[in-house]
Amino acid sequence: MNARERVMTALNHQEPDRIPIDFSGHRSSGISATLYPKLRACLGLEPKTVRVYDPIQQLAVLDEDVLDRFGVDTIELGRGFALDDTDWADWVLPDGTPCQIPAWVKPERDGDRWVIRSDSGRVLAVMPDSALYFEQVYYIFLEEDDDPTRIPEAISESMWTAIASPPGPLVAGPDGANVLVEGAKALRAQSDRAIIGLFGGNLLECGQFFYRNDNFLMMLAAEPERVHRFLDGLMEIHLANLESFLGAVGDSIDIILFGDDLGMQNGPQISPDMYREYFKPRHQLLWNRARELADVKVMLHCCGGVQPLLPDLIDAGLDAINPVQVSCRGMEPGALKREFGKDLVFWGGGCDTQHVLPLATPEEVAEHTRKQVELLSPGGGFVFQQVHNILANNPPENVVAMFDAVNEGRAQRAR
Repeated sequence: MNARERVMTALNHQEPDRIPIDFSGHRSSGISATLYPKLRACLGLEPKTVRVYDPIQQLAVLDEDVLDRFGVDTIELGRGFALDDTDWADWVLPDGTPCQIPAWVKPERDGDRWVIRSDSGRVLAVMPDSALYFEQVYYIFLEEDDDPTRIPEAISESMWTAIASPPGPLVAGPDGANVLVEGAKALRAQSDRAIIGLFGGNLLECGQFFYRNDNFLMMLAAEPERVHRFLDGLMEIHLANLESFLGAVGDSIDIILFGDDLGMQNGPQISPDMYREYFKPRHQLLWNRARELADVKVMLHCCGGVQPLLPDLIDAGLDAINPVQVSCRGMEPGALKREFGKDLVFWGGGCDTQHVLPLATPEEVAEHTRKQVELLSPGGGFVFQQVHNILANNPPENVVAMFDAVNEGRAQRAR
């Protein structure tokens, strides 16, 4: 099998020739740009200028030699864009390492911190010198009028929705649709990896981006009419964007990725009843429409302990979930596989990044990874990914041990 066939076989709940691997195929399976040069050195690869794909989370663009070294089977649609040197600008990482970031981001120095502004000039995100990533500081609906007609303004004034990774504004002009089409086609022609198209379509999270987490959670409990009014306005935008996005790239991608972090360490942020009232019908509409528009698998990025919500997510039409945060309550991989493995693909859970990857020895990381794979891979329905991004404090030797453990298992399986 080639890489794309391998991933799609797993997504169809069949066992591929070997375990599919995702590394940096989307914005929650990557690696800190601060750690990336150390990983290259650990692998004995020549130094290269680090490009920061996601400026908020400080994630690195992985070079082809790293993807090949680890046998990675996925690639993100954005890698088909920002290919010219003029698309990038020089910057510096928190540890002083020179790097490049998308030219349109334009962080500014402000005393002992970096700030990123919206097009209107408002400070949306800050990164103090002691930090490793940016944090949101402005919530447009915290005090201002939240009429649904202002949602487009809110999108342009929120850190998570206004500060774009590639392709970003490269496809925002009058010829943007054609640029998106051609870039997607070119990427598919040059790579046999499964292509993941990041769409978003966040619902709960957009409420939290615009109102702030605490306020939106209180709204869900106390002001249902206001919440439905907001979500209806948001859905109009999401559905229109979905039509445009898949109209341009639907023939070039294999998986469309939606986002909504519904969980916490100890369980869901909201009850199953609340999910059914506010979000399930809207998720169902978005996911079914995606499949009507293109031959794609629907994946949801959803952190935390979401086991109580999985039956409804499956019923709403979800194909795959990541990052399968196995250190959270209710997310024991063997139990998840037994209860939901026939209906849901687990894209992740391959190595715990909360306790194991940063703190264990390489040997312990390898053993843990092998056990996770043994629990999640039988019968297909599993794509290897560590639980969320690999942060800056992880030993590079542990990262190598993790991927090598998966690849050793792949080699044994092939024999």
